[in-house]
Amino acid sequence: MTFFLYICICICLVIFQTTVMPRLLLDRFYDLLIPFIVYLGLFRPVRESIPVIFFLGFITDNLSGAPFGLYTTIYFWLLIGVRWSIKFLHAGNTVFLLFIASGVLIENFIVIGVTSILKPNSRLPAAAVSDAAVQILLAICTGLFLLAFFNYIHKKWNKWLDKLSVKRNGHDG
Repeated sequence: MTFFLYICICICLVIFQTTVMPRLLLDRFYDLLIPFIVYLGLFRPVRESIPVIFFLGFITDNLSGAPFGLYTTIYFWLLIGVRWSIKFLHAGNTVFLLFIASGVLIENFIVIGVTSILKPNSRLPAAAVSDAAVQILLAICTGLFLLAFFNYIHKKWNKWLDKLSVKRNGHDG
């Protein structure tokens, strides 16, 4: 049942990011899936996170127009990096923001790098650097709120499942 929650969150984030945000002129906003991936890496077991990452990557790869597998690879390595880092760092608010801002920066570097490999004569546009800076700043400003929101949704989901289980077991037994 937890995978159903994750799939719903993923689909809602993708729909919000691809349809609502451009209408609000927030097309320079960072990838909203990054805080969700950081949330999975920080708070959820790997066995729950890996299938969700591949699902997210598959959807994003299909919608982005980028080379297939690019976002799946970015999301996978971001998850692995977060999981590896929490072994050495004490998880606090500053570390959470560092993960999200680093994820945004890494995603921008990889996308720019892949673009420059596929189009070798192209130059790095100045807008790409300013977009990355704006995205990192936005990630620092909004990242903790998104992590708290994902945690809140997950807790509400678990309470609802517990109530449903008690109600069903109370009537069955």
